Amino acid sequence: MSQCSIPAVYMRGGTSKGVFFRTDNLPDDKALRDRILLRVIGSPDPYGKQIDGMGGATSSTSKLVLVGPSSRSDCDVDYLFGAASIENPVIDWSGNCGNLTSAVGPFAIAQGLVDAPKDGFATVRIWQANINAKIIAHVPMKDGEVVEDGDFELDGVTFPAAEIRIEFLDPGGSDDGEEATGGMFPTGNPIDSLEVPGYGSFRVTMINAGNPAIFINAEDLGLRGNEMQPDVNGNATLLEKCEAIRAHAAVRMGLAATPEEVTAQRPHTPKLAFVSLPAAYVASSGKRVDPQSVDINARILSMGKLHHAMTGTGAVALAVAGAIPGTVVNRLVSGKSAEQLRFGHPSGTMAVGAEAVERDGTWVVTKAIMSRSARRLMQGSVLVPASVMKVA
Repeated sequence: MSQCSIPAVYMRGGTSKGVFFRTDNLPDDKALRDRILLRVIGSPDPYGKQIDGMGGATSSTSKLVLVGPSSRSDCDVDYLFGAASIENPVIDWSGNCGNLTSAVGPFAIAQGLVDAPKDGFATVRIWQANINAKIIAHVPMKDGEVVEDGDFELDGVTFPAAEIRIEFLDPGGSDDGEEATGGMFPTGNPIDSLEVPGYGSFRVTMINAGNPAIFINAEDLGLRGNEMQPDVNGNATLLEKCEAIRAHAAVRMGLAATPEEVTAQRPHTPKLAFVSLPAAYVASSGKRVDPQSVDINARILSMGKLHHAMTGTGAVALAVAGAIPGTVVNRLVSGKSAEQLRFGHPSGTMAVGAEAVERDGTWVVTKAIMSRSARRLMQGSVLVPASVMKVA
């Protein structure tokens, strides 16, 4: 046999899509597992197209998801996310994908990993194994099957679908993860001055919420905050500057020993986002976004490029940062409700909320909430050359 078959499902979740696997259909050996998954997705590809794989040659479509029965009594499934580099032989397992989180519940139900009601809503308790966090997904059901059709519209996704509500519990973390990142604010401050050799000093918020994230004012990058993908992704000098800021911030957050390690080994996290007061622009769909329709403009970089919309965990981090006094985000949205923060991104607008309370002088975010949709695109098996399956 020249190729081996592995059961898989190709799914869209939010504004991303990826290949989903049951963990028991993959080898326990992590090196072998990653070699197989890289071949599935079509990486590394020096042409940057992933023609010989399932990846779509963007950070939103070069993704892998592993789901299995949970090792915890308070969760139904364990979910592990991998962001595959397109050009390099690297899968970054350091963070979550908030968009694909919306597809984990439907996948788990269809695979028989979760008992779901015949009608109504299934509550799927997900353990996000990358960041050691609990997530609750509310998945619509009808006649014993996940409802995928609906009228919920999400900017960045062409067709409407059924709404799935996601609750990120304790998104600020509680210092029980694998990495010693110091809780919600690794430096202990809602805002810091970050020195970046060759580029200067920048005022940034470094936060752990959903995923590690860095927020900076757009004007500090010489931007307006209403830029679109061509404005940023065609500017190599700007991208190099953003990566330098991201890499040095990651070291300051305790996520790596050197900036070089960040760039080489963890391209997925932390994410760098730039924010501004609302400014008008025309979204990629042709829809005009007026300043009056949003509380803030936000743009996020993913895997070295400006994201076409907004990452799910970026939206969570934005909501959390907006709810905490003194952050870069909060200073722009101060006085507005954190329970429903509406922001503009390159594909349109999005709403996300966070529940924050002050306890003994410290702000704590108990929950972040957002809605997404998900749909199966293809199910069956992926084929991998037999030579890849051999243990080295």
